[in-house]
Amino acid sequence: MRPDITLAELPLRPELVGEEPYGAPQLDVPVCLNVNENPYPPSPAVAREMAEAVVAASFNRYPDREFRRLRTQLAAYLGHGLTADHVWAANGSNEVMTHVLGAFAGPGRRVLTFTPTYSMYPEYARNTHTEYVTVPRHADHTLDADLVLGAVAEHDPAVVLITTPNNPTGTSTPLEVIRAVLAGTDAMVVVDEAYQEFSRTPDATALTLLAEFGNLIVSRTMSKAFAFAGGRLGYLAAHAAVVDACRIVRLPYHLSAQTQAVASVALAHADEMLARVADLRAARDDLLVRLPALGFEVVDSDANFVLVGRWVDRHLAWQQLLDRGVLVRETGPAGFLRVSAGTPEEMTAFYAALASVDAARMEE
Repeated sequence: MRPDITLAELPLRPELVGEEPYGAPQLDVPVCLNVNENPYPPSPAVAREMAEAVVAASFNRYPDREFRRLRTQLAAYLGHGLTADHVWAANGSNEVMTHVLGAFAGPGRRVLTFTPTYSMYPEYARNTHTEYVTVPRHADHTLDADLVLGAVAEHDPAVVLITTPNNPTGTSTPLEVIRAVLAGTDAMVVVDEAYQEFSRTPDATALTLLAEFGNLIVSRTMSKAFAFAGGRLGYLAAHAAVVDACRIVRLPYHLSAQTQAVASVALAHADEMLARVADLRAARDDLLVRLPALGFEVVDSDANFVLVGRWVDRHLAWQQLLDRGVLVRETGPAGFLRVSAGTPEEMTAFYAALASVDAARMEE
């Protein structure tokens, strides 16, 4: 084989031909409002404790394969009577979802979800050789039990993914809908609550249903509200047997000693790490009020982001914002851009940039 071979010439798996790596743009701009991070870093004191924990971690020995201390901390954070046996974690919720599909989906099985939704889901399915099936949400981006269970009856999935609050729309799914879906199927139902801490009703979580249903998996992340995106720690809560299934498919020592150590510090300071969530909720609510007043259409959001539209040429609008130093996300339904809630300074810069974008390009 020639040393200058190109990607197109490699003997890739057929479903990978023509594919490109996933990734939101990572650009060096003054205002980054494109990936729904918490823009407020840990305090200097907590940052020092994290650094000390990394230094103290063992580099020459393999990390704790079962990381029960960290799982115990995660269970305590979640509450609802959970223990370490009910919690699993990995390098971001991406790897958690790969474990779930590796255990319960795979060749000859389907995963079902409802669009528009998180753009990584089809890649999880592809990478685990799972058939990926989608059904549109209602026009207002909501779900009800009839829609979900009708799709389950039609497609017979092994795994059902319900994202609430949904990315990219921010739409929440009521607990009574999730309860009806769980009662109406034996499929594994993953409720992805990556943005639950930002919800107007954060206690209305599917964690409250774990005692009733063995087919429920609740996925969470420390990357968003917890201001820990760089730490790469996602986790799930489920019955102990589900955790055991994930342990079967995980790679050995998948969670480094350094990740475990820093995540443990973050959880020990959970109140501080989450202290600005209320500020980000307020920034989101301000977006939902100010943008319509400026003539834009928005989708009511329960997360830390808002869809703004409609644009005749959303890529041009995205570029014009970027030219003014503000990076948002070109994703979601046609004609919309997604903007994350940021600091007061970031939001001021966003509104100023938005005011100078060519409004004539916005649909009436």
